[in-house]
Amino acid sequence: MTVAGEGMPTREQAWQLLTEWTQNPNLLKHALAVEAAMRAYARRFGEPEDAWALAGLLHDLDYERYPQLEVHPLQGVEELRRRGYPPDVIDAILGHNSYHGHPRRTPMARALFACDELTGFIVAVALVRPNRDLDDVTVEAVKKKFKDKAFARGVNREDIFLGAEELGVPLDEHIQTVIDAMRSVKDVLGLDGKASG
Repeated sequence: MTVAGEGMPTREQAWQLLTEWTQNPNLLKHALAVEAAMRAYARRFGEPEDAWALAGLLHDLDYERYPQLEVHPLQGVEELRRRGYPPDVIDAILGHNSYHGHPRRTPMARALFACDELTGFIVAVALVRPNRDLDDVTVEAVKKKFKDKAFARGVNREDIFLGAEELGVPLDEHIQTVIDAMRSVKDVLGLDGKASG
């Protein structure tokens, strides 16, 4: 368990690092969505929000520079180690995808894996709603789109299902938790209905 305090990088330092490594606005929005979801799960499980949020914010730190599956997230993790990020944050980031077979032993690691693909899918669902507003996205709408294999085909649905299972949260509840968390940052995600028309 990480306790925020002296020595742990701040959220501002993490954001600065992320924006040094990542210019793609969609990747930055993804990081913010996962950060919000991780904060929600930290609250739910009584874990330190700041550490969980850092894992969410920085999980794809190196993706723009090193999108190759055999490299991501290893380069970013090396940078985080160099900068003194907590071992549990680094461990969670190493397990946020299945490419390297890194075990997800902690609640933080399981939550990060569970939230990563789902946030992307929820964004895709919001983008096809008439108002492009997260308030219009429901659990039912998300589950209906799961069945459409042509929709958001880059999102691994099996990882979403496995993530909820590993986290020990029923799928519907998991989807609702992530939608609610993302609504808290819907303006910065551009999913507040103001960009439509």
